[in-house]
Parts: sequence; C-alpha cells; structure tokens
Amino acid sequence: MSARNRLDLEPDTVERDLVKLVLTVVELLRQLMERQAVRRFETGDLSEEQEERIGLTLMLLEDRMAELRDRYGLRPEDLNLDLGPLGPLLPRD
Repeated sequence: MSARNRLDLEPDTVERDLVKLVLTVVELLRQLMERQAVRRFETGDLSEEQEERIGLTLMLLEDRMAELRDRYGLRPEDLNLDLGPLGPLLPRD
C-alpha cells in the first residue's frame, strides 16, 4: 500500500477530520437555510419579527461556526469538499 492510500489514525487527526465533516454538513445546511430565508424575505412571507429572529439566528450560527473552525484550525474553504467531476460541494462566494 502506498503512503497516499494509508489512513492517518492519529487521535488528533481523527477528531479534526470528524469535526471537519460535521462542520461541512452544518455549513451546507446553514447555506440552504439562508437561501430559503432570503426567498421568504423577498416574497414578503414573514413578519418583521420573524425576519429579525431568522436573521439573528443565522448570524449566531455563522459566529459559532467561525469559533469552531478557529478552535480546530480550519478555514472556511477547508469545509468545501471536492466532488471531482461534480465540482465543489459548497458554492464559492
């Protein structure tokens, strides 16, 4: 087995990789929720109070994501999985 095909099973690496995977899924969901909220804002489906609550919730989630990335030494682009011919998982800003 070549060095490229070996798994690195160091405890710190396993934890970081697991956190990276979980944060990637959470980031994907956060972006989907944000897009849905924008659509609802634009169509006028929400009251002003609902808009404020959704906006605050999304901001808090984004802040918490940044804290967790910092804690594990991850950059936002580290959460964007390369799906090969399909391209990146998350849209690039």
